Amino acid sequence: MLGGGIIWALLMACAAPHDPVAAQSMPAPVAPPTAFRWTGELRQGGLIRGQAPAGAVAVTLDGQPIPIAPDGAFLAGFDRDAAPAAELVATLADGRQVRQPLTIAPRAWRIERLDRLPKYPVPDPEFQRLRPAELAQIRAARGMATDADGWRQALRWPARGRLSGLFGAQRVYRGEPGSYHSGTDVAAPTGTIVTAPADGVVILAADQPFTLEGHLLMLDHGQGLNSAFLHLSRIDVRPGDHVRQGQPIGAVGATGRATGPHLHWSLQWRGRKLDPLLVTGPMPGR
Repeated sequence: MLGGGIIWALLMACAAPHDPVAAQSMPAPVAPPTAFRWTGELRQGGLIRGQAPAGAVAVTLDGQPIPIAPDGAFLAGFDRDAAPAAELVATLADGRQVRQPLTIAPRAWRIERLDRLPKYPVPDPEFQRLRPAELAQIRAARGMATDADGWRQALRWPARGRLSGLFGAQRVYRGEPGSYHSGTDVAAPTGTIVTAPADGVVILAADQPFTLEGHLLMLDHGQGLNSAFLHLSRIDVRPGDHVRQGQPIGAVGATGRATGPHLHWSLQWRGRKLDPLLVTGPMPGR
């Protein structure tokens, strides 16, 4: 036989009204956000291909917005002189943020000290006259946004040959640093075919040789990634052309300021200079 206290408790439980509104107002559990994922090199001159956390509506790198694709894919690059620490931040649709600190490995750059030479030669009046317009064309090209999707591809070497100049190398003239080498040089005979390292859109194809770059060709690969090909003997594509990875786009030459036939290939991501050797990997067959 049940005691009186137990019977009273059972009666009160049965009499308690069910409040569906109160039950519905209880907050649903919030799933923890996913983390950033990426592949690539967290090193000076390196590039990573990343995947933002699920539900991300915006991503920043060191406080600067970077574009993300509808599927959450993005790029992030690190300049030759990048600081040792960086941070990715994703903002989710509900306002929460996911922070990812990054450690950027330093590199030992080749430094050549020339203590008997001045940094600048005697100014050339013709160079000073032509150079501002050339630089304006290069800046305008790098500022273009296209529908190129080659940034998703693994980049390939645009020409085969001996690596005659490495990214990041720098000369110091009487203690004053000069500009560092912003690309990678591939020594090859004049006329050697140059191909697109990834799908892209032609954003500059110089009709006349530039003073330094010679016949200059530039491709946009999308998401802020672009390639420049210097000293070409000829250019086989025109501005606005869509090119496919592996498609012939020009030929090696020695136009502009060059001491011999070679291809200078430079890569940039949103103004940050990248090392083609680090991004693409070793030259095939070498």
